[in-house]
Amino acid sequence: MTATTDGTGALPPRVAEAGQSTTAPPGAATDAEPPKGREAVERATARAVEHLLTRQDPRGWWKGDLETNVTMDAEDLLLRQFLGVRDEKTTAAAARFIRSRQLPDGTWATFHNGPPELSATVEAYVALRLAGDAPDAPHMTAASAWVREQGGIAATRVFTRIWLALFGWWRWEDLPELPPEIMYLPKRFPLNIYDFGQWARQTIVPLTIVSALRPVRPAPFGLDELHTDPRRPNPQRPLAPATTWDGLFQRMDKALHLYHRFPVGPLRRAALNSAARWIIERQENDGCWGGIQPPAVYSVIALNLLGYDLHHPVLRAGLESLDRFAVWHEDADGAPVRMIEACQSPVWDTCLATIALADAGVPADHPALVRAADWMLDEQILRSGDWAVRRPELPPGGWAFEFDNDNYPDIDDTAEVALALKRVAHPDPARVERALARAARWTVGMQSRNGAWGAFDADNTSPFPNRLPFCDFGEVVDPPSADVTAHVVEMLAVLGKRHDPRTRRGIEWLLGEQEESGAWFGRWGVNYVYGTGSVLPALVAAGIPASHPAVRRAVAWLREVQNPDGGWGEDLRSYRDPEWIGRGASTPSQTAWALLALLAAGERDSEAVVRGVAHLTDTQAEDGSWDEPYFTGTGFPWDFSINYHLYRQVFPLTALGRYLHGEPFADERLEG
Repeated sequence: MTATTDGTGALPPRVAEAGQSTTAPPGAATDAEPPKGREAVERATARAVEHLLTRQDPRGWWKGDLETNVTMDAEDLLLRQFLGVRDEKTTAAAARFIRSRQLPDGTWATFHNGPPELSATVEAYVALRLAGDAPDAPHMTAASAWVREQGGIAATRVFTRIWLALFGWWRWEDLPELPPEIMYLPKRFPLNIYDFGQWARQTIVPLTIVSALRPVRPAPFGLDELHTDPRRPNPQRPLAPATTWDGLFQRMDKALHLYHRFPVGPLRRAALNSAARWIIERQENDGCWGGIQPPAVYSVIALNLLGYDLHHPVLRAGLESLDRFAVWHEDADGAPVRMIEACQSPVWDTCLATIALADAGVPADHPALVRAADWMLDEQILRSGDWAVRRPELPPGGWAFEFDNDNYPDIDDTAEVALALKRVAHPDPARVERALARAARWTVGMQSRNGAWGAFDADNTSPFPNRLPFCDFGEVVDPPSADVTAHVVEMLAVLGKRHDPRTRRGIEWLLGEQEESGAWFGRWGVNYVYGTGSVLPALVAAGIPASHPAVRRAVAWLREVQNPDGGWGEDLRSYRDPEWIGRGASTPSQTAWALLALLAAGERDSEAVVRGVAHLTDTQAEDGSWDEPYFTGTGFPWDFSINYHLYRQVFPLTALGRYLHGEPFADERLEG
């Protein structure tokens, strides 16, 4: 076979990537070392337990860094420039991080070993210009030349051009229009704000204010070098045919631009005030919005434009919350480096760490597990949020992902927290049972019409938001996914609801979603390895026998895509290119997901499991940790990728623990 590339310089699937392993068919001869004995697995598990215990906060939670890409850092500097609060220390530290992520060709990617990405490169370049990097410096000329080759600023996504428009580097007239009057569309009307997923909703509402006011602050320099032709920076593109959805929405956007020139004054002012009130009502106790950085950034800008000065309590708290997204460290020369997290994941990390430790044999009444349970119990959300728009009669009872995000609990965290709490022998079991009952009631009530579960809302499946010219980046709706549904099914099974009709509907949906290959798509993790690693344990916990055809097809697929080194990996390009499905350099987290699926399917003594376990023991560091530069988490498939720094610890430990001690709740399943 002749090796080819995908245009990014990356080697194709099946060919060693960056010196890493390739895949081999089941039963093929490999150069893997002989399987390790139980003693080696026990030693690796003990080291991993000790390492994870040392990382627990005294208050009971765990939190690993959440790494995304340099657009977070660039936009943070642009925000500070816009507000007039950018300082040299912060700028220099952010610039060091941005430079550290630049590729040899002068570009920036959005995930480790990924291809160059235009919008990320433009935003990083502008941030470095703010930091004082000269446009004729070699690393800057390489970046600007590549940007021009790709079509210049005109080819970037809408969000990048919005940031540039704030400083006059792009014309507001050449951006899609999104008027604040959208606030008044009824909840049953297509394209009302609740048709958007929670993350998009929180971003779009403040952007309607920005779009209406079209501010321009003085630019500190020009960006002609990022245009293919500075005299014509935005060549007009032809409209799609009017008979197509794209053509219809393009013409709608032209009509909205006309309305922007001649708005109904009283209606526009009322809409701006309504949008501002909506934003302020959703500010969390810690000052942030939704616990994630992008809505907070745009909310601060929007309210500032409406006259809220930086000393106003709302804006002061908002800016302070953004500072908490900063992770500081030192580079090899001792200089400060600053990375911005898109959000923080303490609830998610804590429930996963609790599961990992319990499954690894840590006693259920261990003080660390009890502290974790106490903290998680205190984090349960007992008031309604935006989810109640579609479920107004449903009592609350979920958990969010972050420290403070009471408006937006999510179904995935709720299911995993419940599974974690079931593993802890808490001194107040009645308190735990009350929390679990609330969680089960809320989660069941959030089931969508098709029997599955999305992440934040029920039936958030409108086809229209993704059609808007404004929404050219990432997912803006929240349809049900296999991984979230699987976690809910597993939770309901463990809580004794295996035979509940709603659980059975979830199982039927999962069985119907299985790909022809035997795998399941991973919405919130990369990708089919994650989906399959989520679904198989859930199906078995819910009573599907290991001999079921769906289980056997999934097992066969996992065996087929195992790498010769015994591990599993899947590149983020699998979201766009089917040739990458199940293929990539072995990583600790993805190896663990495959092992969790195989162990649930009764494959403990199979060659695939033994080799996978050996891979984890072989690649563990002396301190009990694992290294994982690859991004295995997903914000938006392909568009926004995440490296959860705790994944490399919790999932391998869970897999080793289940290999040693068997499946959790196995006795209850047998009795059921």
